[in-house]
Amino acid sequence: MEITKLQKEVDEWIQTVGVRYFNELTNMAMLTEEVGEVARIIARRYGEQSEKESDKTKDLGEELADVLFVTLCLANQTGIDLQAAFDKKMKVKTERDADRHQNNQKLK
Repeated sequence: MEITKLQKEVDEWIQTVGVRYFNELTNMAMLTEEVGEVARIIARRYGEQSEKESDKTKDLGEELADVLFVTLCLANQTGIDLQAAFDKKMKVKTERDADRHQNNQKLK
């Protein structure tokens, strides 16, 4: 599914179920909270911190989806075409990093 379709799906959900968008600052705070939840799972499940019993049932995919949802909300309410922005970023990264990672001895 293209990002454009995801943006539209989120907007339709907001208009029919969510009533309205939270303001941008609230959504930024919510995004930070959701990223923190992803970080907690990663740190405990894949890092060196021990995983609490209550954390073992947390779904990383669901938390990543929360990050995506709020990101799409922010893009919608600030008028960003996230598909165009993503495509542009991938072009920049591909051109900039064409040889960079291939020549990085740390990655071999």
